[in-house]
Amino acid sequence: MSIGEIYVNVVQKRFKSVKELGDKTLSQLDGEQLHWAFNEESNSIAIIVKHVSGNMISRWTDFLTSDGEKATRNRDDEFTDSLQTKEEVMAVWEKGWEVFLDALQKLTEADLQGFVTIRGEQHSVIDAIERQMAHYSQHVGQIVYIAKQLKGVEWQTLSIAKGQSQAFTESMLKKHQQ
Repeated sequence: MSIGEIYVNVVQKRFKSVKELGDKTLSQLDGEQLHWAFNEESNSIAIIVKHVSGNMISRWTDFLTSDGEKATRNRDDEFTDSLQTKEEVMAVWEKGWEVFLDALQKLTEADLQGFVTIRGEQHSVIDAIERQMAHYSQHVGQIVYIAKQLKGVEWQTLSIAKGQSQAFTESMLKKHQQ
């Protein structure tokens, strides 16, 4: 397998992992919690979802052939809380990820050597991918953080539970020695 193929496989795996963190977080919340914001300057989880989805659809529709900031995107509207139900929030979340992961799946090693444009600025394809990795991970981290605050003791951990690091490491070592 070439380095380009390895890279495409790795970023697909990492982005799916980021989505899974978001999925597991969103599943723990009710509609009211999705719209909670700390103050007027803060974004609710519903707004963050709307923004991430809008970014994904804009950046990854015709990724290799058109500017990533589509004329049809209304970024400012992404920061208004217009999604009413949890079902609407989830539909917007899934639509963004579907467009993004489909485009990512279609990338070839040859595509990695090319360039794309975002707001008129040229970026290598690899830079554009890494830029989105940072962006989406940042926002999913915000979603997780807000959800943990809202759920408190009812939060179901998404990683190694507190106090369980050693036991987890030992089980992983045993698993990989077999």
